[in-house]
Amino acid sequence: MRVYELAKRLGVSSHDLLDILKDLGVEVKSHFSKIDEEVVETVESLMNPSNSIKEEQRGEMEIKEPERKTIEEIKETTKTPEEPKKVEVDVKKIQVPPSATVREISELFNLPVSQIIMSLMSMGILANINQELDQATIIKLAEKFNIPVESSQPQKARLAGKIKVQTTEGDPRAPIVTVLGHVDHGKTTLLDTIRKTNVTATEAGGITQHIGAYQVEIDGRKITFIDTPGHEAFTALRARGARVTDIAILVVAADDGVMPQTIEAIDHAKAAEVPIIVAINKIDKPEANVDRVKTQLSELGLIPEEWGGDTIMVPISAKKNIGIDQLLEMVLLLADIMELKAKYDVPASGNIIETVLDRGKGPVAIAIVMEGTLKVGDIVVTSGIYGKVRAIFNDKGEKIKKAVPSTPVQIVGLPKLPIAGESFVVVANEKRAKELVAEWNERVEREREVLSLENIRLRIDRGELKSLNLILKADTQGSLEAIEKFLKEIEIEGVGLTIVRKSVGNISEGDVLLAKASKAIIVGFNVDTETGIPKLAENEGISIKIYNIIYELIDDITLALKGLLKPEKQEVILGRAEVRQVFRSSKIGNIAGCYVTEGKVVRNSNVRVKRENNLIFEGKLTSLKRFKEDVREVLAGYECGIFIEGFGDYKEKDIIECYTYE
Repeated sequence: MRVYELAKRLGVSSHDLLDILKDLGVEVKSHFSKIDEEVVETVESLMNPSNSIKEEQRGEMEIKEPERKTIEEIKETTKTPEEPKKVEVDVKKIQVPPSATVREISELFNLPVSQIIMSLMSMGILANINQELDQATIIKLAEKFNIPVESSQPQKARLAGKIKVQTTEGDPRAPIVTVLGHVDHGKTTLLDTIRKTNVTATEAGGITQHIGAYQVEIDGRKITFIDTPGHEAFTALRARGARVTDIAILVVAADDGVMPQTIEAIDHAKAAEVPIIVAINKIDKPEANVDRVKTQLSELGLIPEEWGGDTIMVPISAKKNIGIDQLLEMVLLLADIMELKAKYDVPASGNIIETVLDRGKGPVAIAIVMEGTLKVGDIVVTSGIYGKVRAIFNDKGEKIKKAVPSTPVQIVGLPKLPIAGESFVVVANEKRAKELVAEWNERVEREREVLSLENIRLRIDRGELKSLNLILKADTQGSLEAIEKFLKEIEIEGVGLTIVRKSVGNISEGDVLLAKASKAIIVGFNVDTETGIPKLAENEGISIKIYNIIYELIDDITLALKGLLKPEKQEVILGRAEVRQVFRSSKIGNIAGCYVTEGKVVRNSNVRVKRENNLIFEGKLTSLKRFKEDVREVLAGYECGIFIEGFGDYKEKDIIECYTYE
């Protein structure tokens, strides 16, 4: 039986039952850990002495319902006799970090490394001097050596697997769940089944076109769902959806398995530090293979709990309503473990997840209230604008007077459309609203400064960032693994380094959008950018650095984290032109008749000629003509004649890339 199932049977919280099991010396990792029959009987007999009576005696004798013991009484009885009472001697406890290497533990405990390694071996852990150990293992080691220690994290922030327990004060609120996954894997059908309404049929081609937020009631408890589009064109919306959520349901089709957008969805959920529940859908299909899906997900770091991991995986069929109740039970259980709370009696705040211009209502903000209670008449500030709430509609389109935390709403009353993904707050008066709008404009101006390797340390020191987030792209899997190995060895005091995504291939739109969502820098090795990406990155304020020598890449990141990387020449792509025709000139040689596809081409700038993505020449754009006139630059959408000194071997469909250095 699992811990949470026994807790449910006994009518106690999973947290309290975990404490009792630990006092009994039972090794349990989380609320999803399995415990054997003997332990179940022991706990039941402690909670209710009548459980210790043999089965054959039950029914033969009438037993009065004994008084159930309180949690405090049980904890008292489970304490071992050897446990020494707390003495008045003031022993200074060692602060245990969240994780540390064997070498660091040896210094912390003032013990030889060999002694630490031998003790770990006795615990069944084979470790070397640089092996990193988690906090729980360090505390067990300390107990072995009778060293008094205390956790450097507050007790409240205990982890259940990798699940963060909220420390917010207030009253319980409904969990906000985002449904993610590959296109056509059944995300909307799942919500459709949960809500018992037919949404799928209303979507164009059955593919979700906008973020929708819906609230459902299960056994008297509410769950807010965000249905995010799964098609590649909607990656930006998905990034916004993952930012306002407590739990992510990752829908994976049992017949299809893991697909590119499945991996993208996992990246977004991890970047937002959201726990994932996997719904393995379409199990009713004859070609469904649940174990294959679990194996594929394990390779991506999502290991099923039954395989010793901490990811809940529920086989379902959204179409035939199989396993849906179990999935919802897991969502509510996870919400209980996370202890989701919010204050109800404070001015409202939350997130805008989508915006719509309605003919009758005007600008409408689709939002989720995260804290406080939103009321008609409140002054709302968001995205550098403010307005008085004229009307609030719920997810069913009904007018309501107020909305409590975790409620999805449509807000009417803003003067223009706010920016989706921004937060909103309610203020007391117009004076305060104007102040916040001015502050927002200043912040936007500050954030126009692109986050780059040259200024990362400055941003960390200013408290704007806690670590350097990287999206790593390389030409081969081997290069990727080598770079990751080197990066993991970088240790700079006070700064962390997180690889948000690592993949093989050119830098794409999805990489830029994920970089924006996770405040990351894109680093490439022997790769190129797809068409239009440099411009998109510039607009979104994303820094892209491309290297062709691994050690230069590692050195730059190390120096950046130390704050020693000096601003240097950086390549800026000005534009690209495609060769459509080649003209031969007896005076100067071949001239390329081109069409400018993006940006602009500029006379006397640096150029490179690419053929089928392979670099064939680098040089200077010596002459640029529009018809017969010499011009300084030609913008996208126009034709021109290009002459590059020292090169004449043009072919149709060659790409001429124009760049400069800043």
